[in-house]
Amino acid sequence: MSTMPQSDPTMWSSLLHSGLVGSFMRLPHVAPEAAALRDAQARAAIYGIPFDATNISRTGANYGPRGIREVSCQFLTYNATLDFDLVEALNPVDCGDCDIILANAERTFANAQRDIGAILDADALPVTFGGDHSITIPAVRAVRERVSDPGLVLIDMHLDTAPDVGGEELNHCCPITRAVDAGFDPTRIALVGISGWMNPKTEIAYCRERGIRVIWLEDIWEHGTAWAVDQALEVAGAGNGTYLSFDVDSLDAAYAPGTCCPSPGGLTTREAIELVRGVSRPGLVGVDVVEAAPSLDGTPTTSLIAGRIALEAMAFHAGAGSTHS
Repeated sequence: MSTMPQSDPTMWSSLLHSGLVGSFMRLPHVAPEAAALRDAQARAAIYGIPFDATNISRTGANYGPRGIREVSCQFLTYNATLDFDLVEALNPVDCGDCDIILANAERTFANAQRDIGAILDADALPVTFGGDHSITIPAVRAVRERVSDPGLVLIDMHLDTAPDVGGEELNHCCPITRAVDAGFDPTRIALVGISGWMNPKTEIAYCRERGIRVIWLEDIWEHGTAWAVDQALEVAGAGNGTYLSFDVDSLDAAYAPGTCCPSPGGLTTREAIELVRGVSRPGLVGVDVVEAAPSLDGTPTTSLIAGRIALEAMAFHAGAGSTHS
């Protein structure tokens, strides 16, 4: 006699791209309001910031949240390898997108900071889709308002520690600098996967002067991802929770061509997944996935890895893999 359940909520029931879509993995939509999120018993919430007006290179990351959502129907909430169901663990929802004020980073970020703050106030994990890397700025501001001593791990090809770009401080080259301005202790910040050819002297000097830990891409080649995770958590995990920011341009351009600044020789997708799983395992106070630009990719490759990174971060935050051998 079969012991299979009569109805399997993780099973496909139709053509993957049929029906009404619009939310990440067709998760229920809940407004970014603390009371609504508590009523929904959500412990994680997707939130999009389709904003790339600060980009100094190719644009298109404003389509990131939509592109990631559109391809997310390829994923299930269940991971057979880990025997882990994300819905059972976190009951995630999709809070939709930030109200973008065109050509105005300050007002747009104020809206985002309010909404991400509401997600945090509901004791849910904010999972933010960019947008260019400036969208990390309102997210870390919201976290710092509520967490006394957070750590931060950036997985990126770039240091992102520019004081400003042409006098503009709300720029995608400045998220780490603005996190420090918001109150993040620089000695609790680890920058992972950084490559030497894409970072100016000013930015590495900023790191050295403030004690920010830089784990170069070559360090990972030599020592491996497990070592890099240990090094990053030794720094960022010493605080009161860790914020994870993942830039898809940390990946080799062969794996993520759809981004503003494709990176030759970057991380493999497997290395990226190993890093994200390891950093997320102790638990997160927030995570973002930025710089996916679907219009710059003739395939869904970049959007798919962006979506998977978000899934991996949520799952391992919630304890996936703890009993897997």
